[in-house]
Amino acid sequence: MRSWQFTGTHQPLVLNEVPMPEPGPGQVTIDVKAAGLCHTDVGVLHDDGWRETLMYAPITMGHEVAGAIRAVGEGVTGWGVGDRVGVCPTTAAGAPGFSSDGGFGPVLAIGAEALVRIPDGLGFALGAAATDAGMTSYHAVISNGQVTPGDAVGIIGLGGLGQVGARVAVLAGADVYVAEVNEKAWPLADQIGAKGVMKSIRDFGDVEFDVIVDFAGFGVTTADAIETVKLGGRVVQVGMGTLEATISTKAMILRKVTYIGSNGGTPEDISALYELMSRGELVPALTEITFDEIPDGLERLRRGDVRGRLVAIYE
Repeated sequence: MRSWQFTGTHQPLVLNEVPMPEPGPGQVTIDVKAAGLCHTDVGVLHDDGWRETLMYAPITMGHEVAGAIRAVGEGVTGWGVGDRVGVCPTTAAGAPGFSSDGGFGPVLAIGAEALVRIPDGLGFALGAAATDAGMTSYHAVISNGQVTPGDAVGIIGLGGLGQVGARVAVLAGADVYVAEVNEKAWPLADQIGAKGVMKSIRDFGDVEFDVIVDFAGFGVTTADAIETVKLGGRVVQVGMGTLEATISTKAMILRKVTYIGSNGGTPEDISALYELMSRGELVPALTEITFDEIPDGLERLRRGDVRGRLVAIYE
C-alpha cells in the first residue's frame, strides 16, 4: 500500500510502498477514512527539535485518524469489524505517526485502548478532527483552564485548535474574546459566539480575563497573555508556533499568574466532543482535501493559508 512517509527533517514527504499491517495481540487494524493535518506535522518536517519524538524513520505520518475497523487481533473485546472509530493519540498504545505508522496511509494498526466510538451520523472528517485538535482544545479549556459559567476567557489564535477551544468555552457559559491577527478569520469568531475579536489580547483593555488560552504560541502572544490576565488569573499554553518565549517573570509573580502547559487529552475528552458535534453544537470549520494532496496541504498550513482544520478524506 502507498503511504506518505517522513524520511528526514527539511525533506518533503515521500510516497512509499509499505507492507499492509496486521493486528497484533490487543490491536486492531483500521481502514482510514479521514486524517487530519496538523501544525505539529509541519513542525516535524521543518524543525529539528521534533525529530526525537519519532520512534523511527521512515515513518508514515498522520496522528489525527478516523476510520472503520478492518480486523481485530487476539484478546480484543468490545470491538468488531466495521465499527466506526477515532484514534486517541495519547494512550499507552502510542501516537500514530510518532510511535507507529500513522494515518497518512490507507490502513494502520493500533492498540484497542486508543479507540473511541464515533456516534452514528457523525462524519469521519469531524471524527478525525476531534482526535487531536478537538481533544487538545477541549482539555485545555475545560480541564486545565477550569473554565466555568460567567468567566471572561481570552482565546489567542482562531485556527484549527482555537476555533474549537473558543466554541467549547462559549458552550461552557463563558464570555469569550478572541485575539486573531488574520482579519479574514474574524467572521468565524462571531459565528462561534465570541463577545469580541481583536488582533491582540492586549486590545481588550476593559476586560478582566479569568483565563487566557494561547493556541498560537508565537512568543509575544505568550508574553501578552501573562501581562494581560487578571490578578490571580490563569494562562494555558497550547500553541507551539515557536518553541521558546521570553516572558516577564515580574508580571507573572506580581500578578500571581498560574501558567500551565497543556498537551493532548483523554479518550473521554474525545467522547465529549463527539457528543457536542452530534448535537450540532460544535461544528468546526474544515477544509477537505484528497490523499494525494497531503504534501501540498502541509505546505499550505506552513504558509498559514488554511481556514479551520485541514482533513484528508480517503475514498
